[in-house]
Amino acid sequence: MADLAASYMGLKLRNPLIVASCSLVNSTEGVQRCADAGAGAVVLKSLFEEQIEAETKEIEKHVWLAGHAEAYDYVRRIGIETGARDYLNLVETAKKSVSVPVIASLNCITPQWWTDYAKRIEAAGADAIELNISVLPSDPRHSSNDIEDLHYKILEGVKNSVKVPVAVKIGPYFTSMASVAQELCNRGASALVLFNRFYQIDVNTDKLNLVPGYRFSTPEEISLSLRWISLLAGRIKCDLAATTGVHDASGVIKQLLAGASAVQVCSTLYMHGIGHLANIIANLELWMKKHRFESIAQFRGKLSQQESDRPELYERLQYIKALVGVE
Repeated sequence: MADLAASYMGLKLRNPLIVASCSLVNSTEGVQRCADAGAGAVVLKSLFEEQIEAETKEIEKHVWLAGHAEAYDYVRRIGIETGARDYLNLVETAKKSVSVPVIASLNCITPQWWTDYAKRIEAAGADAIELNISVLPSDPRHSSNDIEDLHYKILEGVKNSVKVPVAVKIGPYFTSMASVAQELCNRGASALVLFNRFYQIDVNTDKLNLVPGYRFSTPEEISLSLRWISLLAGRIKCDLAATTGVHDASGVIKQLLAGASAVQVCSTLYMHGIGHLANIIANLELWMKKHRFESIAQFRGKLSQQESDRPELYERLQYIKALVGVE
């Protein structure tokens, strides 16, 4: 039998398949179902910054604080401490219920809240923390440096407050992706998760209004993360996890060949059920047996740019061929 063991952020995984942060893992029962189906690890549904802020403001509006700065700070602290109570309970109970690593997820847009919460999440038993930094650079008043510095400040604030590994899940919208990836690793990220799939929108042409777009990824969306995993693998000093567009064993295998340490799945579990994890794992084993690989380590990164004797194929040459047929 093939050895599917993998290492991610120093965590030992029985296989490289991770259930991404989603509502399937927003309860202890959901985490148990994913572990029973074969997941190598789970990332709990995110605790959102807006959620904390809303709960804190709800407490504040019921207390008269005019002229009492100390009272204001005290009440605000109560709001912050109680805002994530349910989430901390989920971390604690999930960790006790399964043997696979449990990774907490914080969905951040500012550095404001996360130092204290990260400490509490670590104390609750999380094996690692994933920072889902959901910043769409849409405001023309903010430069690329502003956006990058925000990511660094969020990471450093959390990293300096906990001892567990910290991953950073980012979007693809950077002027220099490779430079940002390297800098995040330099500043303490144990892993990068590529890429965040931002909320999709569509237009209703009859009612003339915005409507939600298709909420699940498609297999075609794998190409963006696949390219960057293959470009960065072995060139930056932290692990890489692939996400978005991975729907079957073929997608998992592609990302591992490109150099991913782990692969996160989400949409395919909504479409095919949590039991689909077992199918992916079984087909990964069959593929390894067919190609006579006894372990993940034997082929991980085999098709990364660093390992290629034709590194140009990963960048401009394919683009030129596609447009003008240059060989």
